[in-house]
Amino acid sequence: MSVNVNRSVSDQFYRYKMPRLIAKVEGKGNGIKTVIVNMVDVAKALNRPPTYPTKFFGCELGAQTQFDTKNDRYIVNGSHEANKLQDMLDGFIKKFVLCAECDNPETDLHVNPKKQTIGTSCKACGYRGMLDTRHKLCTFILKNPPESTDSGSASAKKEKEKKNRKKDKENGSGSGEAGTQDSFNAPEAVDRDDDDEDWAEETTEEAQRRRMEEISDHAKNLTLSDDLEKPLEERVNLFYSFVKQKKESGTIDAADKEILAEAERLDVKAMGPLILSELLFDENIRDQIKKYKRHFLRFCHNNKKAQKYLMGGFECVVKLHQVQLLPRVAVILKDLYDADLLEEDVILSWAEKVSKKYVSKELAKEIHAKAAPFVKWLKEAEEESEGSEEEEEEDDENVEVRFKSRRGQWVELKTCMKLMQF
Repeated sequence: MSVNVNRSVSDQFYRYKMPRLIAKVEGKGNGIKTVIVNMVDVAKALNRPPTYPTKFFGCELGAQTQFDTKNDRYIVNGSHEANKLQDMLDGFIKKFVLCAECDNPETDLHVNPKKQTIGTSCKACGYRGMLDTRHKLCTFILKNPPESTDSGSASAKKEKEKKNRKKDKENGSGSGEAGTQDSFNAPEAVDRDDDDEDWAEETTEEAQRRRMEEISDHAKNLTLSDDLEKPLEERVNLFYSFVKQKKESGTIDAADKEILAEAERLDVKAMGPLILSELLFDENIRDQIKKYKRHFLRFCHNNKKAQKYLMGGFECVVKLHQVQLLPRVAVILKDLYDADLLEEDVILSWAEKVSKKYVSKELAKEIHAKAAPFVKWLKEAEEESEGSEEEEEEDDENVEVRFKSRRGQWVELKTCMKLMQF
């Protein structure tokens, strides 16, 4: 019995089908295991290797998995019902199969082990994007990328050509030369009826716009290799112009995926936060951190190099708006930290050394001095986390820490509360 690949679609005529998952429990006691009998067929319907959904089950259930590719046996340790695994498979399909734009399952994965990224492309709508690599399965996919489809498509083309040649021989009357002559004469027969059909190109504005978009998309692909051959400075300038154009056109709020894709195309992803800081931040940086959090997270998540460039961009913004931002450095750093744009060790590493890479040494010293209370809090929080469990429980009562300025000095809210008790 088959079911819809996207089971949230109830249409019985939905074209994308897959076999219902069949599970068989084997063994007893500690050796009990669940064999997914038709995993190969299910995976084929999803256009994914059978190891991926099997490993996904293992990640979700916290169970070990075994693959016997020669005998098509895919096993999850423990006893698991088929219905439970079928529901779990829906989660795999949503995360790793369905297109983010059109929800169709006609997608391919593109793994780049060097950059530790997993891209996805949709053959239905043309969407191209990046998967969120935080799921445990992504580590497995990066180590075991899907087989390249290029060789498969080439062999399929060859088989198709063979079949066509075979059909030509069967349909041809006489020798191979005669069959060949017929195939060359066929277009002439079509040409005789040209007057009966309208072969004119559609000239409406919509059709022209559509053709221009197709040409521009094709041109982008043609210039891809040329752009990568340019020096780093030129590629950074190209990325700067791209983001600036999005901002000026008023489309930047929803363009986070496009901006990331352009940075990856130009191979300047790590430097992205530096450019974004210059274009998206000003004296209202605290509100802008919330507004553009998604844009920065696409670059900074699990990327310490990008976070270091964000610190450099932050220093540049402070330089441009010293009067408004210099007194608020500690609070802004805490906003960046709370938004998960900066990790603790990146901030502490930055605080250890004053650099004149982005601003003058004098201003850099001032920024570090203003950041000192927040850095001190981070260090103390780290030391407290290494203490006993009792100390950790006491600290839980004061999870939220704010800063208040009193006579030019920064005081922790937690300290103020203690003083008020006496």
